[in-house]
Amino acid sequence: MKAHKYWSIGAIVTMVGTFYTGYKGLKAAHKYFAFGSLICMIMAVYSGHKIISGNKRTRKQVENTKAEE
Repeated sequence: MKAHKYWSIGAIVTMVGTFYTGYKGLKAAHKYFAFGSLICMIMAVYSGHKIISGNKRTRKQVENTKAEE
């Protein structure tokens, strides 16, 4: 899933920005980078969860066809 890859890359970039702005003491920028990193991480976890869980309707159909055979 492309969305998961892009959200993960975005999270890494914003984490680096958060570290850099914290190191330089730029408090306003640090706050925005940290918030962006939080959003990217939440979306990366959500899109990863969708990859792992799959579609419930498709799984039920596969299970029903196996049970009928």
